[in-house]
Amino acid sequence: MTIENSARVLLDEFRSRPTMRAGSLIITVFGDAVLPRGGTVWIGSLIRVLGDFGVSERLVRTSVFRLTRDNWLDVNQVGRRSYYSLTQDGVRRFEQATQRIYGEPRQSWSGDWCLVLLADLDAGQKETVRRELGWLGFGAISTNVLAHPSPAMSDLERTLKQIGIERDLVVMRGRTLGKNQDDAMRALVHKSWNLDEIDRRYGDFITQFRPVFRAVEKFRKADGRTAFQIRTLMIQEYRRILLRDPLLPAEMLPAGWHGTAAYQLCRNLYRLIFSQADDFMTREFETADGPLPPPAPEFFKRFGGLN
Repeated sequence: MTIENSARVLLDEFRSRPTMRAGSLIITVFGDAVLPRGGTVWIGSLIRVLGDFGVSERLVRTSVFRLTRDNWLDVNQVGRRSYYSLTQDGVRRFEQATQRIYGEPRQSWSGDWCLVLLADLDAGQKETVRRELGWLGFGAISTNVLAHPSPAMSDLERTLKQIGIERDLVVMRGRTLGKNQDDAMRALVHKSWNLDEIDRRYGDFITQFRPVFRAVEKFRKADGRTAFQIRTLMIQEYRRILLRDPLLPAEMLPAGWHGTAAYQLCRNLYRLIFSQADDFMTREFETADGPLPPPAPEFFKRFGGLN
């Protein structure tokens, strides 16, 4: 299978979905591609590029309107042209997701759990905390307890402060007392995060993108448009799985876990195509000042380093 044929299979599958998640795809494009290169793009560029994915101009405009209303995107009007960028909240959320998407899997774990106790919050506050901490990988191990094996504490503190309830709940560390409790905790984790479903989705990701990797590895040179399509759909699918994955340590994962292989596949394919995709973006994406600026230095740290 050629690179172009493998990309066409991805595009056909995406277009055939009963409900096209255009807003989610736009967020992927902003977070993966636009944010590292200045963060702003003309809506006409989005319309032109997303047409290849089967997203109509009307759907792009409707989705961008909703993302603006939901505080994901800001708009800057220059003459008759509209230029969009992620809001501060949108940037914060994607920066939180950056390590989860592009960082290496956990290598070690102290055995400590971070616990967030919600008992003294009202129903609305609880829902807000569950949603916002869900972005950081926390899961509900009971009605009033969220847990994570080792969150980024700076992200946790910043999120609780932004919610405005950092003084109204209890955050603490704890660990199990021995093997029997470890086994019980492993069973609780398996149930609380629905690891079977996450593992199945990782397996589907591997099945979907391994033929693409083999084609790119064999033929090496993908044209920029095809590379951008592959990169975008790959990060779109991988990101959607990671939103549900708490990135647990190996000790808590079931045997045969597909997450590690999915990360390696995503890393290896991304390294092969990112530069061609960036060349395409330079040609196709416009800002008020002309083409997108070059990627920021932080971009090249993704997946352990891009060459």
